[in-house]
Amino acid sequence: MIFFDTHAHMYDKAFDKDRDELLKLLEKLEYKIVCPSENYETSLQSIELSKKFKNLYAAIGIHPYFAEIDKKCDLKKIFDLVKANSEVVAIGEIGLDYYDKNNNREIQKEYFINQINIAQETDLPIIIHDRKAHGDIFSIIKKMKKHNLRGIMHSFSGSIEFANEMIKSDFYISFAGPVAYKNSKRIKEIARIIPLERMLIETDSPYMTPPPFTGQRNTSLNLYYIAKEIAALRNISIEKIIEITYQNAMDIYGLR
Repeated sequence: MIFFDTHAHMYDKAFDKDRDELLKLLEKLEYKIVCPSENYETSLQSIELSKKFKNLYAAIGIHPYFAEIDKKCDLKKIFDLVKANSEVVAIGEIGLDYYDKNNNREIQKEYFINQINIAQETDLPIIIHDRKAHGDIFSIIKKMKKHNLRGIMHSFSGSIEFANEMIKSDFYISFAGPVAYKNSKRIKEIARIIPLERMLIETDSPYMTPPPFTGQRNTSLNLYYIAKEIAALRNISIEKIIEITYQNAMDIYGLR
């Protein structure tokens, strides 16, 4: 079985003690990994890792949280990094985060829209961070829809209706550790019924560790438990989930 973890923050300080050792193991096991960024600094780190490990690819961009706390983020630098580095396979993670009601939503929207423009100019998919912002996410995607706008709804948390609308807009729905949590009934139901050809799996390492390791650092090695949960929900084999999500990831990221 060859796994594709579509979202793992391998530059995170949680991996400082054993990052190279872990990535060498994952490379040996033939895992593929996309490392999404949160700001310019982590974009550089993602690219550096992608140059060092042939099984790891970079996604670069400004997370909505950083758009809010650093209003001077220079998106031209992000555009220049894309143009200069073939290891970049997506713009992300970008989007909207309305968890804190005091956040400046207009700044987040501005950065989200501008980074969608970068993705369209460079013909790359986007990785969307969506936290309690489903309506505005969909509204922006609908307004900006062009033939090459496509991407991934990272660690999906919306409704089945929202999932279906995003699928119609050429997006994939990605499931992380929460799909295996006991009380995540709505996410489990969505994972059970959406089209397999539009499904991805991820760990969001080092966060959101699935059972039986909840509370510990998450790594791409735990992708198996996410696939296992979805396979049980759909009454199909784990191997089929892993095979289909691998090919889906290869397709959306334009890999061969």
